[in-house]
Amino acid sequence: MLKQKLIALSAALPLALAVAAATTPGAPPANAPAAASFQPSAEQAAAARLVYGLLSDSRYVYRSKPLDDAMSREIHRRYLESLDGQKLFFTQADITRFDVYRDRHDDAIRSQQLTAAYDIFATYVKRVDERVAYARKLLTQPFDFTKDETWEYDREDVAWAAGPAELDDAWRKYVKNDVLRLRLAGRSQEDIRKTLDKRYAGLGERVHELRSDDVFEQFMNAYASSIDPHTSYMSPRSAENFNMQMRLSLEGIGAVLQRQEEFVVIRTIVPGGPAGRGGVLKVGDRVVAVGQGTSGPMQDVVGWRIDDVVALIRGKKGTQVRLDVLPAEAGLDAKPQLVTIVRDKVKLEEQAAQKRVIEVGERRIGVVELPTFYLDFEAKRRGEPDARSATADVAKLLRELRTEGVDGVVIDLRDNGGGSLVEAVELTGLFIDTGPVVQVRETGGRVSVSADDQSGVAWDGPLAVLVNRSSASASEIFAAAIQDYGRGLVIGEQTFGKGTVQSLMDFDRFPRKDDAKFGQVKLTVAQFFRVDGGTTQHAGVVPDLQFPVTLDASEYGESSYDNALPATRIAQAPHANVGNFSRLLPQLQAQHRTRIATDPEFTWWSEDVAKFRADRERKSLSLNEAERRAERDRLEAERQARAAERKALGLDQDQLSRADDGLTASERSVAQQAAEEELAKTRPDPLLRESAAILADALDLLSADRGLTAQVLPVTRRATVWAE
Repeated sequence: MLKQKLIALSAALPLALAVAAATTPGAPPANAPAAASFQPSAEQAAAARLVYGLLSDSRYVYRSKPLDDAMSREIHRRYLESLDGQKLFFTQADITRFDVYRDRHDDAIRSQQLTAAYDIFATYVKRVDERVAYARKLLTQPFDFTKDETWEYDREDVAWAAGPAELDDAWRKYVKNDVLRLRLAGRSQEDIRKTLDKRYAGLGERVHELRSDDVFEQFMNAYASSIDPHTSYMSPRSAENFNMQMRLSLEGIGAVLQRQEEFVVIRTIVPGGPAGRGGVLKVGDRVVAVGQGTSGPMQDVVGWRIDDVVALIRGKKGTQVRLDVLPAEAGLDAKPQLVTIVRDKVKLEEQAAQKRVIEVGERRIGVVELPTFYLDFEAKRRGEPDARSATADVAKLLRELRTEGVDGVVIDLRDNGGGSLVEAVELTGLFIDTGPVVQVRETGGRVSVSADDQSGVAWDGPLAVLVNRSSASASEIFAAAIQDYGRGLVIGEQTFGKGTVQSLMDFDRFPRKDDAKFGQVKLTVAQFFRVDGGTTQHAGVVPDLQFPVTLDASEYGESSYDNALPATRIAQAPHANVGNFSRLLPQLQAQHRTRIATDPEFTWWSEDVAKFRADRERKSLSLNEAERRAERDRLEAERQARAAERKALGLDQDQLSRADDGLTASERSVAQQAAEEELAKTRPDPLLRESAAILADALDLLSADRGLTAQVLPVTRRATVWAE
């Protein structure tokens, strides 16, 4: 399934705020708007001093930057982008008035005089109110959908509107597009008016529900993120919510949401969770409405803040939530599909590593799917020898696969965002005898090496590692080590590229519940390096054999951040080289191309990737109803043709009809989920099947040519296989 764009576009975070006349650095100019009902507190001023002290100290921050005029200009840019990244609220006159602050934010933070931030926010709130009133007024008038107009929805690079009239035109097209989408989805005119009026009114209401600490947090994050993409500030309230979410992270629907333009989309799905069982939801699906229980009203959530949407979706185990979603593969004008999910806790065993065997000709290839590098830290801390961990579980599965007589093993790390560093090291040790796995350079330059020091391996046979753009952190450490040792083939997409380590600094270390005043800072304290001296930072791990790229480095991943730490090198750690696949790769690539040319599922996936990337290049939509309807119908016809072709080729089991099957929407969703679960068990996805085929090709080539084997595997790797 094609993954939709996963780049987080900063949602406008409208907040109510205060301004106060002063002659200190950061004071608003004489023509500033009237003051709001509150202003920075003494605690926030003190927190600003603490954040500045921490982020400017090179003993704590891996890449510290001075808080000077250059940094002030960066803070100013990021602050405005976080508020109005699509340039739909501020005018050029506002931006010109704000220019007086561009070189003053550094002085304001040091002197703890933060009124400039609140002035900008106050203007933002005023502009949001104006735009909301205008948008609601437009709903009382008819639109002409026969005109040849376009809506330039990607406005990141456009100039600020010269004045209110230019913004009026942009908002007219914005609202016209909203109306057209709902018309194409089959909604009545009155229903459209009510839905959009409530949507726009809700934006204004949420503006005025926010508080002074939201303003402060937004501004301090503009400062923190100017250091690097993973440095951030959390107010006491946000820190408490974060800690609560971490404690409850495995209860709910088991999906991570992300803002994409005006939609909230599914970014990742927790393996074993309610949303992931049988593919009820997929990465890239867009949530447009949420309803509670079996009959609660559907609440339109387009344009909402992501935390408000999360609050609606989150709930107690055993309760139902209904989602109207636009499928990832469908156009924005498609009719939403209703999905019913029973909230539940995600059990550890459902997240654990799992195995399967794929038959490729006469070869039997074992697959170990590892969704995360998990570890029962509490049991480990207590010294329990059988503490649950990714390494222990994978070792057990490898023993079983060896008993089953597999010829090779693929470790599937797609969408594995990482986890325990210890597990990354120990998992690598299942495939190498002994040696370094990863190097860590800390603040100050000291380099330490984490190594596997346990002799013997769990699997000494042929190996491949399957990765994609969402494989990150610990996944990259493991894949890089396997590649550097020449221990196995790495297949798939270039990985995410996160090679840094973060730590949390709590300014309220041991407060009583009501005493938290200053919040927390997450800061970057170290960087990972490969054993060959390179780094997974920024560049990620580049596979030996690459599949079509769904999201390239400019769209998603560490390199998409404009201030990510660059890739660099240090001295390599002495390590063995047990293989070199360069002589084998041209033949494997040729066989791969020949095979996928006749594999319909891989071909469909490649076509979807190409189509998605072409759509990514578009930055506008037609506002002509006939054109949009024709485009929607074309996409739907393609989807139906694809489904018919799959059925004709016997690639799908009989699925439940959505027409007249006598089931309620809730019953149909549960039954469909069960059917899709069974299908997923019986037929691996095309990328996994192709990875198994590539490893089988390598085995065949090496078996047929002893001379080639000597060149590819010059070192006999007969490390002791652990006893059963």
